[in-house]
Amino acid sequence: MNYFGTDGIRGRFNTHPMTVDLALKVGQALALYTLTPERRTIVIGRDTRHSGQALSSALASGIMSMGGDVALAGVIPTPGVAVLTAQSPEAAAGVVISASHNPCMDNGIKLFGPDGFKFDARVEESIEALMDDEAALFKGLMAVQKAGRQQHLSGAQEKYLTFLKEACPVDLSQVRLALDASNGAASGLAGSLLESLGADLTLLHAEPNGININANCGSEHTETLEEVVRQKSMDLGLALDGDADRLICVDEKGDAVTGDQIIAIIATHFAQNKKLQNSTVVTTVMSNMGLTDALKKREITHLRSGVGDRNVMLIMKEHGAVVGGEDSGHMIFMDRHTTGDGLMSALLLLEVVIKTGKPLSELKQVMDLFPQKLINVEVKEKPPIDTLPKVCRVMEEAEGAMAGLGRTLVRYSGTQMMLRVMVEGKEEETTKKWAKRIAEAVEESIGLSS
Repeated sequence: MNYFGTDGIRGRFNTHPMTVDLALKVGQALALYTLTPERRTIVIGRDTRHSGQALSSALASGIMSMGGDVALAGVIPTPGVAVLTAQSPEAAAGVVISASHNPCMDNGIKLFGPDGFKFDARVEESIEALMDDEAALFKGLMAVQKAGRQQHLSGAQEKYLTFLKEACPVDLSQVRLALDASNGAASGLAGSLLESLGADLTLLHAEPNGININANCGSEHTETLEEVVRQKSMDLGLALDGDADRLICVDEKGDAVTGDQIIAIIATHFAQNKKLQNSTVVTTVMSNMGLTDALKKREITHLRSGVGDRNVMLIMKEHGAVVGGEDSGHMIFMDRHTTGDGLMSALLLLEVVIKTGKPLSELKQVMDLFPQKLINVEVKEKPPIDTLPKVCRVMEEAEGAMAGLGRTLVRYSGTQMMLRVMVEGKEEETTKKWAKRIAEAVEESIGLSS
């Protein structure tokens, strides 16, 4: 596809494809594809980055020009839009204007169906085809008898918070924690959620100004959170990303807890309480080998999907799994939600801490992390990996040297001009060495300076 990647459309604002012109066409194509006589409304939410209003306005204009109505949810986490869309009998789709964990100059467009699940690739392909079909768009416009209307969705945040409390009822009155909101979409509601459940909360990076989203904070940068947890002797720390669909944690010692470790903790707790349907967990190929080992010891089947939460969801549906996610902290609990939700993940993890009476540093020992090195290389083009002989040769050398006790994974980012090199093995120095050598081969082959 020309526009859609692993998680919607994403790019630098005012640079193709992330322009207001394209957002207008997305709105028109989405309306043309999804609107029915019974469902004439599309819900739009956004995060806090400065370009969100411009893109939201263009998208809404496209929808209304096709006769659709728009319900503006304002600043709200991505999973909140999924909830609002699924709860509305008039909603044909939901849209989130967000670039997730990317810096403020980027933005993106994510689409949800009326059931609150992200559209599959076939639907995105159809919408993309309509975007480029001027004749179809013109015909759709000419058929409109009355332009749509726009209104603000009353109580959007409150509806989402009510959903979370009902899906994950937990008493946090004995918990002291810190939360980093990444100056993002959860800045205005995460604190009220946790405090209403009784938590003694220290809230960090919850003052968005349009350009500080994800800036040295949030799930990608937990250094400040780690320090606060240590200094204030907190029970744990929580870090969200810009649109609050990811969660990374810090234990009471101030040490990071990865997404894989959180999945292992919650899946084990579910299994012990007979809540792990079909005794299956789904993660992506990027997950740590230690997770597979930990789940195998507990007789839990571990399935891997391609990168991206949508791919995880497809495998979960196919195998009836209720727990899945990515090491990046994007976790899905199918028995409670239709998409990844950082706040829901936080509540479920806190429930395990409370019910077991164990600190997070002890709980995370449910799995041993294999040393893993990830290097991102900016590239000027994206040819098939198997057409890069130098890269393939070094990867083969690495696999041979690790003799079955490690693995390499090289893949292009679905949202950026970047190739991600990941090497995982038993020995940390060996892992670092081969990741560096593969990254150097990539740089020499297709890097910006090659």
